Amino acid sequence: MPFPAELIDRMRAASRVAVLTGAGVSAESGVPTFRDAQTGLWSQYDPTALATPQAFQRNPRLVWDWYRHRRQLVESAAPNPAHYALVDMEQHYDSFTLITQNVDGLHWQAGSRNLLELHGNIARSRCFECGAYADRWSDDDNGPPPCASCGGLLRPDVVWFGEGIPSRALRSAVAAAEVADVFLCIGTSAVVQPSASLPAMALRGGAYVAEVNIEETALSVLTHCSLRGKAGELLPALMQAVTGQERRSGEVG
Repeated sequence: MPFPAELIDRMRAASRVAVLTGAGVSAESGVPTFRDAQTGLWSQYDPTALATPQAFQRNPRLVWDWYRHRRQLVESAAPNPAHYALVDMEQHYDSFTLITQNVDGLHWQAGSRNLLELHGNIARSRCFECGAYADRWSDDDNGPPPCASCGGLLRPDVVWFGEGIPSRALRSAVAAAEVADVFLCIGTSAVVQPSASLPAMALRGGAYVAEVNIEETALSVLTHCSLRGKAGELLPALMQAVTGQERRSGEVG
């Protein structure tokens, strides 16, 4: 599979690489996008009206049940070749940061470790009142369980509309973008702030910025190159072109 020569040269010479992933990577594992998860009973609800602190305060059981439904969709999914290619990429470079907008945890499941989950992880829960994290909880039909620390209600550990991205994760993402030699945007239109600013930060820092997406996005005109196609097909081939080796991580593909 041919790739731009400059992309391969820059990736071979790079010592610091950062990657931003979005819903397109998860979609290749069969994870519905945020809006596509509205099926069956949930088709009558606007997802942007459920994913807010105010919605949880008004009807915590409704919001909890919707996220329980979404967790069940995620639990049936598995990492795809794109996830494993990014694990290989992490192992290849001395400095590598994977920044994701996805909340499904598939990057972690595949083996990525230097990982920044900007929007949280749907598999985790924390208290709506005191913020304490819960390792285990009763996930039945009785709505959100109580917090073991204060008795408040547990909520999904995801970033809702109207909430800010955790400052530590955002600072780390900005730092990685600013010093990257190569910055890859994979499966994301990069229109949701503040994630959308990261490619521009990388460009200002002198990084070679490339996009992998099945379609053109608002980001396409800013990048040095745009690769059209599925991440699960392009990323393993890209890593093979860069390293001259077959994929090492995982068993998929």
